[in-house]
Amino acid sequence: MKRRDGRMAEELRPLKIHMGYVHYAEGSALVELGNTRVLVNVSLTEGVPRHVSGRAGWLMAEYSLLPRSTKERKERERQKISGRTAEIQRFLGRAFRAALDLSLLSNKTVVIDADVIQADGGTRVASLLGGYAALHMAMDRLVNLGKIDEWPLTEFAAVSVGWMGDDSLLLDLTQVEDENAWADLTVVATRSGDIIELHGAGEGRPVPKDTYQAMLEMGLAHIPEMVRRIHAQLKNRA
Repeated sequence: MKRRDGRMAEELRPLKIHMGYVHYAEGSALVELGNTRVLVNVSLTEGVPRHVSGRAGWLMAEYSLLPRSTKERKERERQKISGRTAEIQRFLGRAFRAALDLSLLSNKTVVIDADVIQADGGTRVASLLGGYAALHMAMDRLVNLGKIDEWPLTEFAAVSVGWMGDDSLLLDLTQVEDENAWADLTVVATRSGDIIELHGAGEGRPVPKDTYQAMLEMGLAHIPEMVRRIHAQLKNRA
């Protein structure tokens, strides 16, 4: 099945990562996934929230669609974030915390800021890919400085899959494809195939069990390739 951008049904968009895009952040990456562009910064601060027990560290994620990242200008969420933004932030936070050994980051809080510069589908995926790259950069610095003795970050990646009706599945959806999908699924998993997070639902209709399973399997099949793509670009400094 050919798509508007010429890709086959099970073909990923080009991925470009510009490491160290922001000079002051402990880790940063500008990610281009097709026409979607997300800037991700990682900051390390001393102290943890009150609910964190023991000597473990903590991680939190913030996500934002910047004005003119979409076809019509979106107002900045200054006072109160939308339900969609809160949902994505929780999703990102859970995924990153599952992949990072916080017991090695005693009394430190990791903050991941994902700002969408241009949205053409897959902003959550791009945020996760950029977050992994920026985290890798930040953790590499800590190891080299002797701040931590063990490598804390599990290799992982993410990809989106859409059900377009009947038996038609598409990998790595653009905005138009996402809008027309009968269901979409974001798969976050380790390089070895262990599932970190799944996020998706049908658009006004139930998703058959076999279709959902096929979506999951398609996503998992391409996680190793996405991890390889990230690692091939970790030294591409902006």
